[in-house]
Amino acid sequence: MGMVDVTEKPVIRREAETGGKITLSFETIEAIRKGGIKKGDPLAVAEVAAMNAAKQTHLLIPHCHQIPLDMVKVDFQVQDTGVEAGCKVRAQARTGVEMEALVGVTMALNTIWDMVKYLEKDVGGQYPDTRITDIRVVRKEKELDRINRI
Repeated sequence: MGMVDVTEKPVIRREAETGGKITLSFETIEAIRKGGIKKGDPLAVAEVAAMNAAKQTHLLIPHCHQIPLDMVKVDFQVQDTGVEAGCKVRAQARTGVEMEALVGVTMALNTIWDMVKYLEKDVGGQYPDTRITDIRVVRKEKELDRINRI
Protein backbone atom coordinates (compact mmCIF):
# COMPACT_ATOMS: atom_id res chain seq x y z
CA MET A 1 0.00 0.00 0.00
CA GLY A 2 1.16 3.55 -0.55
CA MET A 3 1.70 6.14 -3.18
CA VAL A 4 1.90 4.85 -6.76
CA ASP A 5 5.46 4.98 -8.14
CA VAL A 6 5.36 7.16 -11.27
CA THR A 7 9.14 7.38 -11.70
CA GLU A 8 9.12 5.66 -15.10
CA LYS A 9 6.18 7.61 -16.52
CA PRO A 10 7.03 10.46 -18.89
CA VAL A 11 6.48 14.08 -17.93
CA ILE A 12 3.76 15.28 -20.30
CA ARG A 13 1.13 18.00 -20.43
CA ARG A 14 -1.98 17.00 -18.50
CA GLU A 15 -5.25 18.85 -18.12
CA ALA A 16 -8.52 18.25 -16.31
CA GLU A 17 -11.81 20.14 -16.13
CA THR A 18 -14.38 19.60 -13.40
CA GLY A 19 -17.78 21.01 -12.59
CA GLY A 20 -20.38 21.17 -9.88
CA LYS A 21 -23.22 23.30 -8.64
CA ILE A 22 -24.72 24.75 -5.52
CA THR A 23 -28.48 25.19 -5.26
CA LEU A 24 -29.44 28.44 -3.54
CA SER A 25 -32.62 30.40 -2.90
CA PHE A 26 -33.68 33.06 -5.37
CA GLU A 27 -33.16 35.70 -2.65
CA THR A 28 -29.56 34.57 -2.18
CA ILE A 29 -28.95 34.65 -5.92
CA GLU A 30 -30.32 38.18 -6.09
CA ALA A 31 -28.02 39.24 -3.23
CA ILE A 32 -25.04 37.77 -5.10
CA ARG A 33 -26.03 39.56 -8.31
CA LYS A 34 -26.48 42.89 -6.50
CA GLY A 35 -23.24 42.64 -4.52
CA GLY A 36 -25.16 42.41 -1.26
CA ILE A 37 -23.37 39.54 0.52
CA LYS A 38 -22.05 40.66 3.95
CA LYS A 39 -18.69 38.87 3.64
CA GLY A 40 -18.02 40.28 0.15
CA ASP A 41 -18.12 38.86 -3.35
CA PRO A 42 -18.51 35.09 -2.92
CA LEU A 43 -17.38 34.35 -6.48
CA ALA A 44 -14.11 36.27 -6.13
CA VAL A 45 -13.34 34.62 -2.79
CA ALA A 46 -14.35 31.19 -4.13
CA GLU A 47 -11.99 31.62 -7.09
CA VAL A 48 -9.02 32.21 -4.78
CA ALA A 49 -10.11 29.34 -2.50
CA ALA A 50 -10.30 26.97 -5.48
CA MET A 51 -6.84 27.93 -6.70
CA ASN A 52 -5.32 27.49 -3.25
CA ALA A 53 -7.06 24.15 -2.73
CA ALA A 54 -6.00 22.76 -6.11
CA LYS A 55 -2.37 23.62 -5.34
CA GLN A 56 -2.60 21.89 -1.96
CA THR A 57 -4.39 18.70 -3.02
CA HIS A 58 -1.43 16.54 -2.03
CA LEU A 59 -1.84 17.77 1.55
CA LEU A 60 -5.54 16.87 1.60
CA ILE A 61 -5.61 13.49 -0.18
CA PRO A 62 -2.94 11.19 1.27
CA HIS A 63 -1.93 9.25 -1.86
CA CYS A 64 -1.87 12.19 -4.28
CA HIS A 65 1.46 13.27 -5.69
CA GLN A 66 2.66 16.82 -5.22
CA ILE A 67 2.23 18.36 -8.67
CA PRO A 68 3.44 21.85 -9.55
CA LEU A 69 0.47 23.31 -11.42
CA ASP A 70 0.97 25.50 -14.47
CA MET A 71 -2.58 26.84 -14.47
CA VAL A 72 -5.76 26.83 -12.43
CA LYS A 73 -8.78 28.56 -13.95
CA VAL A 74 -12.09 28.84 -12.16
CA ASP A 75 -15.35 30.03 -13.68
CA PHE A 76 -18.89 30.54 -12.46
CA GLN A 77 -22.32 30.77 -14.01
CA VAL A 78 -24.91 32.41 -11.79
CA GLN A 79 -28.37 31.06 -12.54
CA ASP A 80 -31.78 31.68 -10.96
CA THR A 81 -31.55 28.46 -8.93
CA GLY A 82 -27.88 28.47 -7.96
CA VAL A 83 -24.30 28.74 -9.15
CA GLU A 84 -22.46 26.37 -11.46
CA ALA A 85 -18.71 26.25 -10.96
CA GLY A 86 -15.94 24.91 -13.14
CA CYS A 87 -12.27 24.33 -12.43
CA LYS A 88 -9.65 23.69 -15.12
CA VAL A 89 -6.14 22.60 -14.13
CA ARG A 90 -3.03 22.12 -16.28
CA ALA A 91 0.45 20.78 -15.47
CA GLN A 92 3.53 19.15 -16.94
CA ALA A 93 3.59 15.99 -14.84
CA ARG A 94 3.92 12.21 -14.59
CA THR A 95 0.38 11.77 -13.28
CA GLY A 96 -3.02 13.30 -13.94
CA VAL A 97 -4.48 16.43 -12.38
CA GLU A 98 -8.14 15.46 -12.07
CA MET A 99 -7.95 15.27 -8.27
CA GLU A 100 -6.57 18.83 -8.17
CA ALA A 101 -9.45 20.02 -10.35
CA LEU A 102 -12.01 18.14 -8.22
CA VAL A 103 -10.63 19.58 -4.99
CA GLY A 104 -10.64 23.04 -6.60
CA VAL A 105 -14.26 22.98 -7.73
CA THR A 106 -15.41 21.47 -4.44
CA MET A 107 -13.67 24.16 -2.41
CA ALA A 108 -15.14 26.87 -4.64
CA LEU A 109 -18.65 25.58 -3.91
CA ASN A 110 -17.95 25.16 -0.19
CA THR A 111 -16.69 28.74 -0.06
CA ILE A 112 -19.82 30.07 -1.73
CA TRP A 113 -21.92 28.17 0.82
CA ASP A 114 -19.90 29.60 3.70
CA MET A 115 -20.32 33.15 2.45
CA VAL A 116 -24.10 32.96 1.91
CA LYS A 117 -25.13 30.55 4.67
CA TYR A 118 -26.73 33.28 6.78
CA LEU A 119 -29.22 33.82 3.93
CA GLU A 120 -29.86 30.12 3.36
CA LYS A 121 -30.72 29.09 6.93
CA ASP A 122 -34.33 28.55 7.91
CA VAL A 123 -35.76 29.65 11.28
CA GLY A 124 -34.37 26.49 12.89
CA GLY A 125 -30.86 27.18 11.59
CA GLN A 126 -31.05 24.38 9.02
CA TYR A 127 -30.40 24.36 5.26
CA PRO A 128 -33.49 22.64 3.83
CA ASP A 129 -32.89 23.55 0.18
CA THR A 130 -29.16 24.30 -0.12
CA ARG A 131 -27.28 21.55 -1.95
CA ILE A 132 -23.89 20.97 -3.52
CA THR A 133 -24.37 18.48 -6.34
CA ASP A 134 -23.07 17.18 -9.64
CA ILE A 135 -19.36 17.23 -8.76
CA ARG A 136 -17.78 15.57 -11.78
CA VAL A 137 -14.81 15.33 -14.09
CA VAL A 138 -16.02 16.97 -17.28
CA ARG A 139 -12.85 16.20 -19.24
CA LYS A 140 -9.33 14.99 -18.73
CA GLU A 141 -6.61 14.93 -21.31
CA LYS A 142 -2.95 14.16 -21.59
CA GLU A 143 -0.54 15.06 -24.37
CA LEU A 144 -0.42 11.45 -25.62
CA ASP A 145 -4.20 11.44 -26.07
CA ARG A 146 -3.92 14.36 -28.49
CA ILE A 147 -1.01 12.75 -30.35
CA ASN A 148 -2.88 9.44 -30.70
CA ARG A 149 -5.94 11.16 -32.25
CA ILE A 150 -3.88 12.75 -35.05
